Amino acid sequence: MNMIKTAMLLAFMTALFMGIGLLIGGRGGMMVAFLLAAGMNLFSYWNADKLVLRLHHAVEVDERTAPEYYRIVAGLAARAGLPMPRVYVIRQDQPNAFATGRNPRNAAVAATTGLLERLTPQEVAGVMAHELAHVQNRDTLIMTLTATLAGAISMLGNFAFFMGGNRDNNNPFGFVGVILAMIVAPFAAMLVQMAISRTREYSADRRGAEICGEPLWLASALAKIAAAAGRTVNVEAERNPATAHMFIVNPLNGQRMDSLFSTHPDTENRIEALRSMTDISGGGPAAAPTAPARPAAGPWSGRVAGTARGPRPTGAPRKGPWG
Repeated sequence: MNMIKTAMLLAFMTALFMGIGLLIGGRGGMMVAFLLAAGMNLFSYWNADKLVLRLHHAVEVDERTAPEYYRIVAGLAARAGLPMPRVYVIRQDQPNAFATGRNPRNAAVAATTGLLERLTPQEVAGVMAHELAHVQNRDTLIMTLTATLAGAISMLGNFAFFMGGNRDNNNPFGFVGVILAMIVAPFAAMLVQMAISRTREYSADRRGAEICGEPLWLASALAKIAAAAGRTVNVEAERNPATAHMFIVNPLNGQRMDSLFSTHPDTENRIEALRSMTDISGGGPAAAPTAPARPAAGPWSGRVAGTARGPRPTGAPRKGPWG
């Protein structure tokens, strides 16, 4: 049902983009808009992951430089039946994470140092399972195309202001059409982009809980991330708000906004949905996870990536999941 909803929203956004071209320049303008959208989507398809990682100064790590974090991702990828993605760390105090890449074979996951330092290994596993769910569902591609179309629609809306007055003969709706293209269309595109983002987050939460095996690990992580995100400024995200929809929790400081204008679902609603998964299955711990319920219960414990690794005794010191 979520895939059908996403397809309908993407179709609406594409039609909206071509409609603006029609309002600005008639049928010729509509074809130009279509070709422009195709070109921008093609560019995003091949380059968006590199651009996003560069914008947030992400540094690639491996089993040597970030052993525990890397093994968590490797174990989760194996459980999900996915190729091993590239793994990145972002030096940022705000706990957060995102996934990017055009397909599972060209995917990357990134977590901030704030997330890796503040969360338990189980919670890190829940977060990274959520990001791998985005990769498996190809949400990284869907959201890249959505963001590209939304940006192009806003650009055409501004373009209509300059072109509409001079080419009324090509505009079948006259000045009213220009106003609609300039104001209503970018606003509608923004709402559609946010609706798609919220839909994909719920799907990734559910699939991520299935991958890691414990819905409450992700629920506990979401509560911690949301509590810290509103108190910590993510400078790079504030400079590049178009990438906000990629993160597991909204990284922008304007957290308390109406849900209609949010790129993410309400965190409490997401936590309740994850808890209901535990209720339906009749299993799982009764409280937020702080230690494994049994040996080798999840992908962060047991033998991962060829290394024997048992559960750590409660209270024992640890270096943290990023090494």
